[in-house]
Amino acid sequence: MTNIVLLCNEKQQQTIHHFYKDAIIERKAPGVLFAVKLADTAITAYKSGKVMFQGAGAEREAARWGNASSAPVKVATNKGDKLPEDFASLSVIGSDETGTGDYFGPVTVAAVYVPADKIALIKELGVKDSKQLTDDYMRRIAPDLMEVCAHSILTLRNEKYNEIQARGYSQGKIKALLHNQAIKHVLTKIAPETPEYILIDQFAERGIYYNHIKNEKEIVQEKVLFSTKAENLHVAVATASILARYAFLKEMDRLSKVTGFPLQKGASGKVDDMAAKIWMKFGEETLRSMTKWHFANTEKARKLLQKRK
Repeated sequence: MTNIVLLCNEKQQQTIHHFYKDAIIERKAPGVLFAVKLADTAITAYKSGKVMFQGAGAEREAARWGNASSAPVKVATNKGDKLPEDFASLSVIGSDETGTGDYFGPVTVAAVYVPADKIALIKELGVKDSKQLTDDYMRRIAPDLMEVCAHSILTLRNEKYNEIQARGYSQGKIKALLHNQAIKHVLTKIAPETPEYILIDQFAERGIYYNHIKNEKEIVQEKVLFSTKAENLHVAVATASILARYAFLKEMDRLSKVTGFPLQKGASGKVDDMAAKIWMKFGEETLRSMTKWHFANTEKARKLLQKRK
């Protein structure tokens, strides 16, 4: 797990608290000022002035506040395959996913090919500016990235997600199948050109990943590398991360039109409350169609609903 610690003064902590006010959770631990739970990141602020970011999105979230602190940032080392020293300058297909930790909304996976001669252009389009990777920022730059890069975006809506999850598919298996499929699509689009490497943002060890997809007719294995924090290793993965998030946000917009209000991201207590309201107003089937039904949020929402009847 990635861990980053920033040292912040009281005013900076207040700013961070306000920014994440919709994702604050209760955490009664010694020295804790407040805690935040996002889909892929846990944030804990301490009375000592330290703010800890943990999880897959730790670097992204900490980068929002890094300039406000003169304290050193402690970052865990990457885990996964050893990459060539000049890897960042090579022609690479990168893949990433989002939505797996959100109760509302789909799982989305994107694969993107960035040849060496387009790396500078992709950076100019904004991928290099990791400190600005807010949802609004990604909405703005994603269409331009899609115009210049061969890509594949897969959106697994919750009706299908719930169906295959009920058949015994784990999230790891679901993600592996989607990554393999998206990468195959991009390889087809760029043929006969081939990438020098394919980099998957690692969510499972190599053996586990390939075990998940062992029954697929076509399995991409040649030149495939795995690494955590892969979005920092090549712009292809960073771009894939943006496109996956863009697709997730578009589906959340569609679902929000059903309810008439924006849906809460993540899986916090506020999500439970929103789920209960939707359940009461629209019924179980509507809620099921827009959520990952096996999440603990379902039972929490059910209890809230029973109290309100």
